[in-house]
Amino acid sequence: MESVFTQISVLLGLTFVVAYIMRLFRQPLMTGYLLAGVIAGSFFVHSFHLDTEMFDALAEFGVVLLLFVVGLSLQMDHIKKIGKVALIAGISQVLFTAASSFVILYLLGFSITKALYLGVAITFSSTIIIVKLLWDKKDSESVYGRYVMGIMVVQDLTALAVMIGLTAVGTGEAASFVLLELLAKVLMLISFVYILARWVVPKILDRIASSGEFLFVFTIAWCFGVASALHWFGFSVEVGALIAGLTLGSSPYQMQISSRIKPLRDFFIIIFFIILGSGFNLSNIGNVWIPGTIIALFVLVCNPIILYTAFRCLKFTRRNSFLAGTTAAQVSEFGFILLFTGKQLGIVGTSELELFTFVALVTIILSSYLITYNRQIYTFLIPVFGFFGKDKYLQKEEKKAIYDVWVFGYHRIGWKVCEVLREKGISFAVVDFNPEALAKLRRRGISAYFGDAADVEFLETIPLEKAKIVLSTLPEADDQITLFEHVRKKSKKTLCIGNLYNKNSLDDLYEAGADYVNLPHYLSGNWMASVLHEKSWTKKTFTDLKKQQKREMEMKFTEELHE
Repeated sequence: MESVFTQISVLLGLTFVVAYIMRLFRQPLMTGYLLAGVIAGSFFVHSFHLDTEMFDALAEFGVVLLLFVVGLSLQMDHIKKIGKVALIAGISQVLFTAASSFVILYLLGFSITKALYLGVAITFSSTIIIVKLLWDKKDSESVYGRYVMGIMVVQDLTALAVMIGLTAVGTGEAASFVLLELLAKVLMLISFVYILARWVVPKILDRIASSGEFLFVFTIAWCFGVASALHWFGFSVEVGALIAGLTLGSSPYQMQISSRIKPLRDFFIIIFFIILGSGFNLSNIGNVWIPGTIIALFVLVCNPIILYTAFRCLKFTRRNSFLAGTTAAQVSEFGFILLFTGKQLGIVGTSELELFTFVALVTIILSSYLITYNRQIYTFLIPVFGFFGKDKYLQKEEKKAIYDVWVFGYHRIGWKVCEVLREKGISFAVVDFNPEALAKLRRRGISAYFGDAADVEFLETIPLEKAKIVLSTLPEADDQITLFEHVRKKSKKTLCIGNLYNKNSLDDLYEAGADYVNLPHYLSGNWMASVLHEKSWTKKTFTDLKKQQKREMEMKFTEELHE
């Protein structure tokens, strides 16, 4: 056990040093992870006798969690919207890339069979790399980002079909039988997803969502449980994880689930990149660098052009087509699986696997720069695009809803604030961690988000900096400190109003950026003082105040009764 901890410590320590150097030079961190893997694979694997099976398992956890988060972001309505475009663009890119890469490999001297295998392996782009970089850039919700993630789903399903076909070839099964089996599995998968998303998941989440810890445990169990179940039915665990996320994607708790999973996902995905880099031994570079460089150039240049053309044919703007095209400039982890299968069948050898590893490392490292800086590159190339005349296509970016006021907490104080905002016609949204309050708000047509003010990952998903007021009615001081500090990092203009039931943390909230902190007992004392000062001391005065109080309580009770 001690050696396992030593191995992990060495790898993570090396990764931190390399990643820190990359950060000093403002380079993508993913490049640092891959380089750390190359160094570890070339110099440390044998010295420290690394347990490769254990690290492969950890890397697999990262892949599963990453694709689970992808599934979370793909809501059913969104899939219906992008499905046709994603299918056409995804299939077009696969066909054109496979045909072109086959010709290039054949001209490089590979046999027809090996050129076909390598060509198909090169065809698919890496879902893991693309999704990770889009998330890091916060482009996953942009127009091009949403369609690219849809294309990745199409490619993953196509890859699954190819793998099933290869397995059939290896076992000698008839092609018609394989096709029928694949169709049956797809229909079963669609039915499975629909049943889970429609009837099973909502009931479970409504019961457990009030506990953040319980929600996290359920999410992890659900992710790996569904992935394992689908793996048992013949699908890959990656597809299973994607489906597990998809079943939760339409849930009102989607953002909170996603924010809680991300830190765990990031740890395991770092292990994945290290293992990917360690697969290449620098001593073999002399045998593969010439054909590898040619193939890598094809992937880096031609793949983006093919996807750019597909998007333009589907009437996307030059900008969105270019940004989408840059995401395709790397090969996929699926290529390794395909070549391992081919090696077991005796179709390809170790040299083809080493060649693909070289191409994978070169394209992944360079494409991380392309994706990270694709907007700047497009801006630089605008004069070149100008030679082709004005762009005749337009797309509007789907922007997040902007509200004048964000109210954190609906119970007690919050509901009265919401009533006033509604009466005045002010746009507002409510954030609450109580599933019952969330359901109540949505039934009343009030925009509501399930989330925790203390969760910075969740706060990043909502545009608080665009609001005029962020108003907290939460009782906990620590949660509000996190909230106000986050808002102040984004905006100095937004007014932050807090709430405390005692004065102990008053200075802390003001230091965190609060413009005013509501102290209920202080305000109620002021209110009572104003009543005594401005109204007559008669029984009628307090009878009228009692009637007003009862009317308001009845209004709240009636509202809850109707719901």
